Amino acid sequence: MTTDAPVLLPALAAQAGAAAHPEAGGTPCACGSVPLADRPDATVVRHGAVVAKAHAPGTEPGGLALRLAAAARVPDVLLPPLATTPATVHDRLVTLWPYGAPVDPDDPDAAPWEAAGALLARLHRTALTGTLPPMRGPVRAAHAVGRLRTALSGTPHPAGPAVLRAWAALPAWARAEAPMPGPPALCHGDLHLGQLVRHPADGDWRLIDVDDLGSGVPAWDLARPAAWYACGLLPPDEWTRFLAAYREADGPAVPAGGDPWPALDVPARALTVQTAARALTKALAAGRPLDEVEQALVDACARMTPIPHQLVPGPPT
Repeated sequence: MTTDAPVLLPALAAQAGAAAHPEAGGTPCACGSVPLADRPDATVVRHGAVVAKAHAPGTEPGGLALRLAAAARVPDVLLPPLATTPATVHDRLVTLWPYGAPVDPDDPDAAPWEAAGALLARLHRTALTGTLPPMRGPVRAAHAVGRLRTALSGTPHPAGPAVLRAWAALPAWARAEAPMPGPPALCHGDLHLGQLVRHPADGDWRLIDVDDLGSGVPAWDLARPAAWYACGLLPPDEWTRFLAAYREADGPAVPAGGDPWPALDVPARALTVQTAARALTKALAAGRPLDEVEQALVDACARMTPIPHQLVPGPPT
């Protein structure tokens, strides 16, 4: 639980309740409120058909407003917000959303890989209009590695050097140290199955979470499933379903046929390092050994060879 949860959770519940029952004028209802997440980077509360989300401390209001407006422009891809101007509650920016049923984590065979691929393709084909912040995927990866460096400075671990070497071998743009190569596309920035929900009106899948939405390299959005597949953590048939759906919907991140890996290699490496860094940081904090999945990620970092010159894009022109 976050340190401000005792005051933030009831405040979010009040925000969601007022939006869910505007006709009640503040009169208490019997729906009840349910916390859906309480992390340092996000606190989320559901009340009936409405979800209130407190974004990470320090979130820039102008950038969030631009991301909300972008989501509202593609309601067939992203779950649209109930308002495009965030509120401020206890020094946190708060947004309101319709509640959508998430992917069932206990039914992996029903994972909507085809829907994820098709939604990403439509998102990447959306024209970039006006000003939009950069997609934050590389920044998220850099933050994960930074936290790992801090953890290793206090508690060295034999897995640390392999993860840090793999990170250092990435091109500067993938480490958030240089502009991303172009041409840019509208990108989600943090795609995983937890970012899909069913729209309450039509039951179709939509993407959620605009915190990392922006212009950037579309292959980044395919990188997490690509990395899982490369590490042996995602079955080949599920990867094939996802990639085929993306290609069938004319997604621009990879060629329409042939080998997709020249486009995916750098982002997939970066997501592997990011995930390994997070896993190792958590293991160090808990004082426990790496589990089988975490060790597989570290082993993948250790196997990474230097990136061929042709896979290191130059600056955007």
